[in-house]
Amino acid sequence: MQKAIAEFIGTFTLVLFGCGAAVIAGPTIAGAGTVGVLGIAFSFGLAIVAMAYAIGPISGCHVNPAVSLGALIAGRINVGDFITYVIAQVAGAIVGALVLFIIMKGKASGWEGGMGTNGWGPGYLGEYNLTSAFIFEVVATFIFLVVILGVTHRLVPHHFAGLAIGLTLVMIHIVGINVTGVSVNPARSLGPALFAGGTALSQLWLFILAPFLGAALAGLVYRAGILYGGADQENGTPARARS
Repeated sequence: MQKAIAEFIGTFTLVLFGCGAAVIAGPTIAGAGTVGVLGIAFSFGLAIVAMAYAIGPISGCHVNPAVSLGALIAGRINVGDFITYVIAQVAGAIVGALVLFIIMKGKASGWEGGMGTNGWGPGYLGEYNLTSAFIFEVVATFIFLVVILGVTHRLVPHHFAGLAIGLTLVMIHIVGINVTGVSVNPARSLGPALFAGGTALSQLWLFILAPFLGAALAGLVYRAGILYGGADQENGTPARARS
């Protein structure tokens, strides 16, 4: 139960403050308070850093179903924990998006309904096509999981793991915001899409499939012993992988 609560809080925080930066202070908001792409990238990354040290000792701070899948394949968690984590992560993402939705509904000057959703194609940020979006999400998630599984491996000191993972997410966002808005996290995509509806929901499949594929590939790389000489089995104890 503690793991589930921790994952719920962590994913709630990521969605509320990451997507909140995009909606409230991002480049679509006119005025001097705009934080731009770099500000949004750091908001997502700093949310991970904060949660990594806050809930990492409890659940490993996955806050991302793709990370949990990669950890499962790499031998870091068991199937029971995987199911528990994903349910808690999805719930946290939905509630985080709900809170952001309620906040935005209270804007006196009006609100066009943006929720920091992911997407691609004409009318979406850089207007990249489906192929570009899919490739970016697979590759970015793969790199993200390689970092996570690497810096949390039993042979590596873990003191700065949260910082390394958070900064990796910042790097991914700096490059990818104009491509897909950056998912690398099915829960992060699902929550806002449920409230935005329309195209965000119709394109949601990519932000579930591509991150899972990238994470699975990274997990298999570790499982096969290509990196660090073999899977880091933890026999169901809280995984140290964080996202």
